Amino acid sequence: MSDKRTTHFGYREVDEDAKAGLVANVFHSVAGRYDLMNDLMSGGIHRIWKRFTIELSAVRTGQSVLDIAGGTGDLAAKFADIVGPTGRVVLADINESMLNVGRDKLLDHGYQGNLEFVQADAQYLPFPDDSFDCVSIAFGLRNVTDKALALRSMLRVLKPGGRLLVLEFSKPVNPLLEKAYDGYSFRVLPFMGRLVAGDSDSYQYLAESIRMHPDQDTLLGMLEDAGFVNCEYHNLTGGVVALHRGFKA
Repeated sequence: MSDKRTTHFGYREVDEDAKAGLVANVFHSVAGRYDLMNDLMSGGIHRIWKRFTIELSAVRTGQSVLDIAGGTGDLAAKFADIVGPTGRVVLADINESMLNVGRDKLLDHGYQGNLEFVQADAQYLPFPDDSFDCVSIAFGLRNVTDKALALRSMLRVLKPGGRLLVLEFSKPVNPLLEKAYDGYSFRVLPFMGRLVAGDSDSYQYLAESIRMHPDQDTLLGMLEDAGFVNCEYHNLTGGVVALHRGFKA
């Protein structure tokens, strides 16, 4: 009998130690077209979701921010503008291809000085305790193998009074919206992925990974179990996406 622990990669059950590599292959494949696909898939609405995240972060001049699974740098760029030259923003991503795309994009746009790029695993963040005023992770938590371990890691690197923001796909609150969303996810997304990015399998995984991710209340409980306080969530676009926030005591 095998003593290996398993987890989900989309709808497939895989060994825990295999998931990170499978997820890595997905993002190596889509990195070059990631921004374009985000705009096409969401009709540009992802920018509104991210703007709301920035507003709820309450980040101020001179503060330090860690953006995990920061990808192509949408949130990191906004944070860098806010914290200014006396602040610090770290764009972290486990995937080298995504990190390279994000770094090249932001450097091309003139971002430097207060912005750092670090390849890092959310489960084992390579930063000292009490390092950041704010930690954000947008559309990345569902790809993490051990979400509870990652949340505890995020709590550790936050300063007391610091806050975590988790922006992630979630469960639509309206059954009709959920049905339409399922149809879009499993029919349109893989087709669009094949057409634009030359990769339908990665977008099939995207749709499946969203369905396997904890719903709003379950994720809220996970934040509380990890040690966060004053936890809350906000449904966006009818619960297609939810923004969770918690604080370090």
